[in-house]
This record gives sequence, C-alpha cells and structure tokens, in this order.
Amino acid sequence: MKEPEDRYITELEVSRIIGRAVQTLRNDRHKGQGLSYAKIGRHVRYSLRTVLDFMAEHTIETAPL
Repeated sequence: MKEPEDRYITELEVSRIIGRAVQTLRNDRHKGQGLSYAKIGRHVRYSLRTVLDFMAEHTIETAPL
C-alpha cells in the first residue's frame, strides 16, 4: 500500500496547501519554474511529497518568546 505522501494531487489541491493561486502554478509551469510536476495527457499532477518538501524548505524558524 502506498504511503499518503506517495500519491499525486491536482493543482487545486496544491494551491490550497501552499496558498498560491492555480493561475500562478500554471504561469510557473509555462515559465519552466516552480514545483516539478507530472503531465498525463491534459492532466497535471504534483507529487504530495514534492509539495510537502517545498513547504519544509520554505519554513522559517523563529526564536521562542
């Protein structure tokens, strides 16, 4: 059985997770930048692991109060 992080998700799901507009994701793909993705026919999918890694890479640690 696949781990949840091994599944692929839609651009709408990615948009909700990272807080960027779907159109921004599309613009990034057109420019050849941003998150890596898979394209099967007309369908674009992102690896959930890639999205989670992206979020981890952009996490900013702050000092506790």
